[in-house]
Amino acid sequence: MSLNIGIVGLPNVGKSTIFNALTKSSNALTANYPFATIDPNVGIVEVPDERLIALSKLSNSEKTIPAIIKFVDIAGIVKGASQGEGLGNKFLANIRECDAIAHVIRWFDDSNVTHVHGTVDPKSDREIIESELLLADLQTVEKRLLKARTDAKSNQKDKIAYLEIIEKLNKGLLEGITANQQDFSQEEILELSDLHLLTFKPTLYIINISEEKLKDFSAEEASKIIGINDENLIIPICAKVEYDLVDFSAEEAKEYMQTLGIEKSGLDHLVQSAYKTLGLITYLTTGPKETRAWTIKKNTLAPKAAGVIHTDFEKGFIKAEVIFWKDLIDAGSEAKAKEKGKLRLEGKDYEVKDGDTMHFKFSS
Repeated sequence: MSLNIGIVGLPNVGKSTIFNALTKSSNALTANYPFATIDPNVGIVEVPDERLIALSKLSNSEKTIPAIIKFVDIAGIVKGASQGEGLGNKFLANIRECDAIAHVIRWFDDSNVTHVHGTVDPKSDREIIESELLLADLQTVEKRLLKARTDAKSNQKDKIAYLEIIEKLNKGLLEGITANQQDFSQEEILELSDLHLLTFKPTLYIINISEEKLKDFSAEEASKIIGINDENLIIPICAKVEYDLVDFSAEEAKEYMQTLGIEKSGLDHLVQSAYKTLGLITYLTTGPKETRAWTIKKNTLAPKAAGVIHTDFEKGFIKAEVIFWKDLIDAGSEAKAKEKGKLRLEGKDYEVKDGDTMHFKFSS
């Protein structure tokens, strides 16, 4: 499955620098899935995964194919964007196509980089962007509300029930409550999915800070200052550091990060957090021809996971041979893992776990 993340924020907050660092680092894992520029502002980035490298070495694979994320560098948003200011509808259309939003917030002072509103104010900047997204959603919902009211005149129960959901959503938006902060059941969320609301999308907050603040950064403190309830959604990144890391070898990058007092790059943190926020996991396939990571939703059953490789695998699913990746590495081979009882045969009701290595049996 493909995963698209839109990078948004005010002008001059570091979006493009972060995007460039992301995309230029995409060949760090393997050259078999190099960075590809699809449009001037779209790039494909490999998901760092040490499991993939270990399994590829074990199998002596010809190819190593990681999971990927598509990042979209969306033009800077300004006040009035929902009314067409700046690039207006263009940026809104780009965000609607994304699975999640990475909201870059400036938290550094630099007299050489002008702030669009004259002063650095992380909370205000967040509110401006989210207000524009909310206003854009309000326009979408108001149009749907008119249609829903007309349809409900038929007195059909499903049409009346749908109108109630739309009215509830519209009321919340008018009160300044984003769609994802409103109380909807899973059934109601499904009913609203065709609206492609911007404020329904999961959001990660990238705090672009100076190099000096990296070591002592507190996500808890930052969440309070910018008004975010979940500190786990906050990712500190120094755009300049990330861009510098692009040209370093793995060893050089590790040493450089140690001098800064950080264990991993902010961009690795961003990619991994995106998976967690979207409820995604990875299972793996490995052999002499290729070792590959496959992205699926948590709680996916084995037949559906097999269908990610090919629809025929799902239709004709019989069973799956499963070995947890670490057990396979420790055993040294599939045959030895089987001897140790680490290989399991799982059926249609098996819920795939993150890190499973799998081989599917199916009928054609």
